Amino acid sequence: MASTPQGHGHGHGRFHALRPHSHDTVDRVDAELAASRSGMRALWVSLAVLGTTAVAQFAVVLVSGSVALLSDTLHNVADALTAVPVGIAFLLARRPATTRFTYGYGRAEDVAGIVVVAVVLASAAFAVYESVRRFAEPSDVQALWAVGAAGLAGAVGNEIAAQVRIRTGRRIGSAALVADGLHARTDALTSLAVVLSAGGAALGWRWADPAVGLAIAAAILVVTWSAAKHVLARLMDAVDPELVEQATTALRGVDGVVGVDEVRLRWVGHTLRAEIELAVPPGVTVEQAHRTAHAAEHELTHAVPRLVAATVHAHPATPKAATLPA
Repeated sequence: MASTPQGHGHGHGRFHALRPHSHDTVDRVDAELAASRSGMRALWVSLAVLGTTAVAQFAVVLVSGSVALLSDTLHNVADALTAVPVGIAFLLARRPATTRFTYGYGRAEDVAGIVVVAVVLASAAFAVYESVRRFAEPSDVQALWAVGAAGLAGAVGNEIAAQVRIRTGRRIGSAALVADGLHARTDALTSLAVVLSAGGAALGWRWADPAVGLAIAAAILVVTWSAAKHVLARLMDAVDPELVEQATTALRGVDGVVGVDEVRLRWVGHTLRAEIELAVPPGVTVEQAHRTAHAAEHELTHAVPRLVAATVHAHPATPKAATLPA
């Protein structure tokens, strides 16, 4: 950790720029690898569940001709395939930083989130097309009992996938995995709508099947919009304001800190990084400022979940900032 005087925007010498110790970095790399492995396990489990469900549903589609079940099947296939870009992102995140990608490859998860949204939108568009076509060319649905059973199977499969993805995504801080899981949870509800289409067809309502197909497509679009906002916010470096408040509160409790001028947090994949501006008492030595900045970095990593690195800059406070406000 170098301690070099630098110019400061307010005309005061900047004492210190602190980055994590090497042994801390090793621990955090291990934590990131563990998170990546957890994400991969979640993807494999959900891929297996959704893939099996989609194959079973497609077999029923061929027998029954149900466009509602086709919409649900297509979406389950798309949902299963979204595990591919997210999985690639997790693998890339394991690669070390380079002189070109100095923050590593964690942002690949955000790119994967965009791919997930695009694939899901494409499946919804095809479902709309098939449903509208069936309205124009109505036909009877066969093997209604099988259609109903396939709808129930789809609901169960999607809820299992949703539970696995959401829990793991929230635990490791992966926006892409959470978005994928929330989408699978909505798919569980839309799969139940297939059961309603089978009931309507049993009553002789030919319009019920394509109507449910359109309803499923609409539900997919609503959830996709919500997931898209989350992914785009992450790309814009949005963080929960509560995290900033947690960081600020922790920093104010560090001995030697008389002011917290700036707290910046950003997600890189499923980990957080911070840039901090602190004020220390005027007249302290470089060594004292160094210790204060080090203590601040240490406190931050314990107070803020998923924070793996912090750059802390300490500068002498102005006379007005020499004491913290009450």
